[in-house]
Amino acid sequence: MAEATPADSGGTPWVSTPPSDGSLRIRGGIGGLSFQFEELLAGAAALDALVRQLRSVELEADTVKHALFPYQSDPYTSGSNAIIAVGEAGRDVGRVRSQLQRIGDDVRASHREYEFAEARNALLLRLGFHGAEYGAAPEPFALPGVRGVVEDWVAMAPRNLAALLGLPAPLAAVVGALSGPADVRSLVRDVSEAPGLEFLKPRPVSIVGRETYSAAVDLSPAGLLRRAGTVGEPGGQIEVIEVDGGARPAWVVIIPGTQLDGPPEGANPFDPTGVAEALGYDSASTGAAIREALRQAGAAAGDQLVAVGYSQGGIHAMNLSRDRAVLADYDLKFVLTAGSPVGGITPEPGIRSLHLEHAQDWVPGADGLANPDTRDRVTVTLTNPLEVPPLKDFGLGPGHRLENYADGAELISASRDNTLRDSTAALAAVVGTGGRRR
Repeated sequence: MAEATPADSGGTPWVSTPPSDGSLRIRGGIGGLSFQFEELLAGAAALDALVRQLRSVELEADTVKHALFPYQSDPYTSGSNAIIAVGEAGRDVGRVRSQLQRIGDDVRASHREYEFAEARNALLLRLGFHGAEYGAAPEPFALPGVRGVVEDWVAMAPRNLAALLGLPAPLAAVVGALSGPADVRSLVRDVSEAPGLEFLKPRPVSIVGRETYSAAVDLSPAGLLRRAGTVGEPGGQIEVIEVDGGARPAWVVIIPGTQLDGPPEGANPFDPTGVAEALGYDSASTGAAIREALRQAGAAAGDQLVAVGYSQGGIHAMNLSRDRAVLADYDLKFVLTAGSPVGGITPEPGIRSLHLEHAQDWVPGADGLANPDTRDRVTVTLTNPLEVPPLKDFGLGPGHRLENYADGAELISASRDNTLRDSTAALAAVVGTGGRRR
């Protein structure tokens, strides 16, 4: 835990945000503010129990001191000295008790201030106020912080719509504050009900073919992300890897990003309309197909599972972390995503995840929500400079290129940061060192 107060200093321990690791900006995990506060609040609760015990000792010492008063007229060395010694011991216990109580109170006060600041900043953003202390300026085409800018604009969609409809700025700000962040899931469902947009609703997804062969597979975060690019080349395919060398049977599912080529429109579950199924309908059809693919590949009930996805595939992968049917059959341990808007997806407790984003990639901010800062969830924002590709290769922007994320994953694996080492170790504990493609 990154404490701002040195050990053995006697002062109250304070939390600090994880320091950047070169071009990697780290949020969540064992170094995240949320987990630090969890640990400190647990420590404060333990101090409370100790304070109660010390108060009992203090009261008992005072009782003993008063019981010695009749002996005050005895020889000084046996009467008064005993009363003085017991009184000083009681005061020493009282001083320790007061200091421990102050530390616990300070920790709780710090946590309240943190929660207040988070709520205040969220409210200010919904009201449309921007500044260095609570958000970026609303400039959707500005290069600095494209990912954060898009997230803010999506989150403030109710306010922006009110302003577009001609409401005065103060009233539009109030509308935004009362409406809260935009609910992208509900928005997608509402749009799919509009005339002519029914194609956005989930389509049946089935397994139409399979291929099995053995090959050496790089199961590092970078290797797994690069496989998402390879899987995405034919169109409409996922990859299931049977892991060799792990402590328990384990499987890895690789889900590609959005595909514009391949099968005719409507036949590829990963075409642009697949984003609507992922964001609006929790990947209901795709999740069922992935579960069937695992069964056909030979995965048994209770086997460990890792889900990996890039862009749209990352949304599908995270949706597996709360898919009751998948979790009933398999022990999903880890989810790895890159360039995916998954801030609104909350996995079941105990499922670890590592998310890669780039400060200049707008896609991860498209749901208007930042990834939660929790013990099991680590978000790494890449800040390395990017080269602007030719227009024909621009795609969704230079920040969204898969190879850039794979390079970032290599930096994560090589990092000495404790949060990143803990996260990658959790992945390695499941996948071991080798695998076989299904």
